[in-house]
Amino acid sequence: MKKGIHPEYHRVKCICTSCGAEFETGSTIKKDELRVDTCSNCHPFFTGRQRFAAAQGRIEKFNKKYGLKSGQ
Repeated sequence: MKKGIHPEYHRVKCICTSCGAEFETGSTIKKDELRVDTCSNCHPFFTGRQRFAAAQGRIEKFNKKYGLKSGQ
């Protein structure tokens, strides 16, 4: 690595505004804390509470379009 061309790396505290979780991460931005809207503690993809209603609607639309019954 060349010296003098890379930004400084700082440890900062991240605070989730949705659930209030706090964790430490690294950043090139020199701040004491960063606020994020969602984190891995409250995001539906990571918690398993993701809803598949939209996918179900697309399947029904496809079946209706091609005249398929839901059991086929």
